[in-house]
Formats: sequence, C-alpha cells, structure tokens
Amino acid sequence: MRTTAVSAVLAVHVALAALLPVALEAQVRARAIGLAPGIFAPGPRNAITDVAGVRVGHATVSAGDSLRTGVTAIIPHGGDLYRDRVPAALHVGNGFGKLLGVTQLRELGELETPILLTCTLCIWPAGDALAQWMLNKPENANVRSINPVVGETNDGGLNSTRSRAGIGGAVREALAVADSGPVAEGSVGAGHGTIMFGWKGGMGTASRKLPASLGGYTVGVLVQGNYGGVLQMAGVPIGQLLGRYAFQRDVAPADGTRRPPGDAAAEHGDGSCMIVIATDAPLLARNLERLGARAIMGLARTGSSASNGSGDYVLSFSTNPRVRRNPDATLSTNEELGNDAMSALFQAVTEATEEALYNALLMATPVSSKAGTVRPLPVDSVRMLLRRR
Repeated sequence: MRTTAVSAVLAVHVALAALLPVALEAQVRARAIGLAPGIFAPGPRNAITDVAGVRVGHATVSAGDSLRTGVTAIIPHGGDLYRDRVPAALHVGNGFGKLLGVTQLRELGELETPILLTCTLCIWPAGDALAQWMLNKPENANVRSINPVVGETNDGGLNSTRSRAGIGGAVREALAVADSGPVAEGSVGAGHGTIMFGWKGGMGTASRKLPASLGGYTVGVLVQGNYGGVLQMAGVPIGQLLGRYAFQRDVAPADGTRRPPGDAAAEHGDGSCMIVIATDAPLLARNLERLGARAIMGLARTGSSASNGSGDYVLSFSTNPRVRRNPDATLSTNEELGNDAMSALFQAVTEATEEALYNALLMATPVSSKAGTVRPLPVDSVRMLLRRR
C-alpha cells in the first residue's frame, strides 16, 4: 500500500508540473526559494571568496554554432604562489576523469599554482597556458619546473569538445579578471556547456562561517556541475516529480519515450563534478583530504550516486599563513588544527557543497548549440514543489 500511495503522489505532482507555464522566471540562488541546507550561517557573499584572499575568474568561450565551453580560475592568495605554497589535497569520489597535476599535489601535499577548471579535452592546452603564465612572472625567472593543476568535466553534450580553440586565451582572461568579490554562477566559464540532471548546469558556490566557539573559520566551495542522477532538493524528489531522472526508461518505460535535449531519461546518471574547497582553518594535506571526502556527502544529498561514468573530484586547500610552505625551507614547523576540531568543518563543507550545487542549477541560463538547446531547471516549478513538502 505504501508503494502505491507514493506512486500516486508522484503522478499527481508530475501532472501538476506539466501544467505549469514553460516560461521561466529570472534565475535565483537557492536561498531565494527557501533552500538553505544545514545549521551554519554563510559568509557575507555565500561564496568561496568569503575565504580571505581567494579570487575567482571566469572566461566563457562561445563561437559559431558549436563551441560552448570556458575556463574558471581559482587563485588561493595574492602573493607568490610558487614560494608561498598552500597545503592541498585531492579526494576522488569516482575517478572517471582527467585531472592534471595531481600526482605531485598528492605526493607533496601542496599547491604551487592556481587551480583551473575547463572541459575534458581542454586540460592540456589549459595546463600549458597556466604554466606559461606562471613562468612569465619575473619572480619565477629561474624556475625550471611548474605543476599546473587543471580539472575538467565533459561538456560534449553542448560543446564541440574536440575543438579546443581559444582555450589558452580563456585561461589568461580568467586569471586576469579573477577577484575576491561576488562569484558569477550558472552558465559561465567552465560551466558554460555543462548539464546537470538533464537541465542546464554550471558553476555554483557557497560558504559557511563557523561560530567563534568552534574556531570562527570559514569554508568556501566552488563547483562545476555536470552530472546526473535522481535530483532531490532538501529531500524533495524534484527529478521524479518533474519527470526527468536517470534510469527513467528502465523503471517507467511508458514515460520515457521522448528524448528532449539533455533529458536525463536517456542516460544512467553519467557526468562529472569538480568541487574546489578553500578554508582559512590551519589544515595540512591529511585533514584537507578528510574535508574533501565530506564534500562528496553534499554531492550525494543532491541525488548523485557517482555513476560509473562520473568523474567526481574534490580539491581542497588551506590559505592559513601558519601552514603555508616555502620550497626552500628545510624544516617545517606548521601548526595544524587537531583532529577533534574537524567535525564542525565536516558539517560546514557538507552544507556548503550541497548549496553550491543547488546554486549551479538554479542560476543556470539556457545554452544552445547545433546539438540543441538545454534549458535550466524551472524555478517556478521547483518553488511550488518545495512548498508542498
């Protein structure tokens, strides 16, 4: 009886959603429609740039009827990144992807360049452009090795991914415009051609500020959302209620006969998600990796199951001056936060990741190419369904 009742409720909501107007209201951040995951308050911008010194820049690449991609740059601080290195770590949720520079990052537990996000086949020209940008700095005139870190998701549903024109220029532009203010979200930069749950995806960000009693530290998250699954928001099965979700053709074949562009019914939740975490808490690589593992919990709350074809990666770094490293130093005397103090940070990063992913969906705008048009999640429909929870 319980299964029958749930099915009946889903059928009613799908029917209601189908009657809603097709036109979309202006895209909004999650909090504007009552989605504020968790218990901790966000920072003033509710963005990764709430971590002091962190800068973000986007460069969108759109040309002709097929090039729909871009680059997003995350710069940890405004100083000499090569000699004032930040501790960093990688956590892999599912490793179906390409991630440039991570063997050295994992081995040394530190980052010596900005982080770039882009499209799958763009990581090599992006890495070359980032290396050249670093080598061109006067202070690096004698540097003979550089380790650019570049992450990706596959935006081939909208983008002609084999064409990598303009990526080097986009890297330079993203680095040049990076600043510490509000972060643009949605179909910009590395999120220009991405798709989430069959709707337009993109870039999203959020932050959490711990109370003074828990250290007062800030955790900021930036995501490049390009994955599938069964979308849920605050526990509400939005994907099912709107009739678009992974494995739909297998569990409800009568409802899965149409294949509009980007329809998640046509796939098995494949895709990828890049998550970048910044914090001012004094953490070294071991606890930064543990922090990254909790971001995957925020990803799961949105309805991802990290499918076989999904590259789900988390890069984490700390900006705290007490844990930075000079490559010429022969003795490290870092002061790291203790293990027992990590739990509040784990909670904070889980919340911020979930909200950043909602923002990536809700702030996205339609993008068209010769492959078709992918439209964003209908905000009015989502608002109505959330009110019914």
